[in-house]
Amino acid sequence: MKRHATAHWSGPLKDGKGTIDTQSGALSSHGYSFKARFEDESGKAGTNPEELLGAAHAGCFAMQLSAFLAMNDTPAEDLEAKAVVTVEEVDGGFEVKSSALTLTGKVPGIDEAKFKELANKAKEECPLSKALGAIEVTLDAKLA
Repeated sequence: MKRHATAHWSGPLKDGKGTIDTQSGALSSHGYSFKARFEDESGKAGTNPEELLGAAHAGCFAMQLSAFLAMNDTPAEDLEAKAVVTVEEVDGGFEVKSSALTLTGKVPGIDEAKFKELANKAKEECPLSKALGAIEVTLDAKLA
């Protein structure tokens, strides 16, 4: 299986602009810029690579946990996962430092300890968490 996305950038870093397209069409000529990435904390100026990484990580983690819960005969009624990707300036450049997962789950028939055990297993085993091995990945999980 292979998936792809395409980025196009024009101009210098701070004044340039770009677009991102995904194979699925979920993003089609979606804009991104220096301001959207490094200056606009509201997130309203456009997308950025770290936001997309967070979306991918949260989605991958939720799907992996869903599989583990089903194998435990306690399928999820609802899982809400969020990934906060932190970027810091280091030596004049920028580095992704962490992805902090938070999870609230509605899972009938499971106790808190087993839920957290499976959530931690999903955090460790989802393909995106594995790919993010160079950064800290944390998890705060709770039942609703």
